[in-house]
Amino acid sequence: MNKKIYRFLPLAGAVVLAAGMWLGYMLADGDKTSTTQRKLAKVLEIISDEYVDYLDMDSVLESVIPLLTENLDPHSVYLTAEQRAEANQKLDGSFSGIGIQFQQLADSVCVVEVIEGGPSERAGLLPGDRIVAAGDSVLTGTGIDADAVRSILRGPAGSHVELTVVRRGCDEPLKITVVRGDVPLNSIDAAYLADDGRIGYIKVNTFGRNTYAEFLQSLYGLHREGAKSFIVDLRGNTGGYMDPAIMMVNEFLPAQSTIVATRGRDERENTIVVSDGTGRFDDVPLVVLIDEFTASSSEIFSGAVQDNDRGLIVGRRSFGKGLVQRSFELPDSSELRLTVQRYYTPSGRCIQKGFARGENEAYEAEIFERYDHGENFSADSVAIDSADVYYTSAGRAVYGGGGIMPDVFVASDTTGINKFYIELANANLLARFAFEYVDLNRQDLNKAANVKELLEMLPSDSVLLSAFATYARQSGVRMRYYYLNNSRRLIVRQLKALIARDVLGSQAYFEIFNTEDPVVVEAISQIRSGAAANVGLDVSKQ
Repeated sequence: MNKKIYRFLPLAGAVVLAAGMWLGYMLADGDKTSTTQRKLAKVLEIISDEYVDYLDMDSVLESVIPLLTENLDPHSVYLTAEQRAEANQKLDGSFSGIGIQFQQLADSVCVVEVIEGGPSERAGLLPGDRIVAAGDSVLTGTGIDADAVRSILRGPAGSHVELTVVRRGCDEPLKITVVRGDVPLNSIDAAYLADDGRIGYIKVNTFGRNTYAEFLQSLYGLHREGAKSFIVDLRGNTGGYMDPAIMMVNEFLPAQSTIVATRGRDERENTIVVSDGTGRFDDVPLVVLIDEFTASSSEIFSGAVQDNDRGLIVGRRSFGKGLVQRSFELPDSSELRLTVQRYYTPSGRCIQKGFARGENEAYEAEIFERYDHGENFSADSVAIDSADVYYTSAGRAVYGGGGIMPDVFVASDTTGINKFYIELANANLLARFAFEYVDLNRQDLNKAANVKELLEMLPSDSVLLSAFATYARQSGVRMRYYYLNNSRRLIVRQLKALIARDVLGSQAYFEIFNTEDPVVVEAISQIRSGAAANVGLDVSKQ
């Protein structure tokens, strides 16, 4: 019993202190405070004045406010000013830094890509460069991680940082001064033509301030190049702002189609959002890819497509986040992101999965429990509440209470994944080999204008796998050829995709890796069969 009491003491303290702080603001409104609120304020005053040790109440409050939000729901959160700035960078679409993509290989910071038009390109930094120091900060060795490197390289726009760079072909390290500036963060990882140019594939990694503009540019660009249908890949997209998702799905819907509804305590703030009829792609075949990490705004997009029978949803059950947060900026630039509404798909379902207040770890762990239950490998293992049923525009049954179930289920692909492959991946040997291969052959590989030309330059699969096996053995990995051959196709595909990324950029990775991705392959098959253009039919048996 004593253990249980101690367990709840931090929460009690959080309630007392946070309520007291809140009360301080409310006192200005006179008689609005209740007896209980005044009581809490008195407790806070007593603690501040009489506690045996002097307390910095600001510091104490910073530590207990998060405890209060943790006991509301899994998505209400308190952010310090620093956390708020970091969290907003990705959604705002830019940050101030030097403008590179890097990876740490063999205890070195290796430049994989120099962002076009960014500060590093202007300063003369090149892919393949190894940054060994930034000012007085040494960037080699095992004692520095990627987050620390990012912290050192980023800084206020206009500030200078002198980089010490080791470059292949140069006898001495180079000193390159970079003037930090705004660096764009793209929401679109890839936008290319698949299936001999007939299908446009767009991979969206978040819903930020610039996502709609980027998406529209990709959509129209692929259409001009000949795309007659589209795949929108939202796997791994955990959401972001709601408005970009609404504007993006509006491009695919005819006028007066419901997109999303929100409801909260105050009925006057409830909303229903419908399409405005300006979308130019309301009749093209459409497939949306989702998985267990597809959440929030991604589920708004997917739910609107599914409930309006506008396209096919392919993949695995989505995360299940149906709560809407509102941001409240606090006086010290910290922020309270508080759940104020639930959102509902056009059929009327709330896809928020169940949770118990204060048990956020269990809430997050539910994703991994799906693996244990076999859900990611068989649609029959998905627990669906048949009583919580809703119907799409064409009368198809869909269900609420825990994510969006795809129209076409595709099991998680574990082909070629064994203990040996995991050992190679954990040691980062695939990425290291790809980087060093490109570094040795960069002059020739840079002549490739596209993925097709690059693949023609690479050795045969057997030669590439053999070279990698030698590299892994020299790196201290005990070679197990049975497992190596078992993972052969996966390793070769991964190596080619990583080499392409290091030469041509991130999009090239997806162009290669997606060729054997079962979810993408299934999406293309559904478009070819005509199912994506006839979604009102029963697709459950396709």
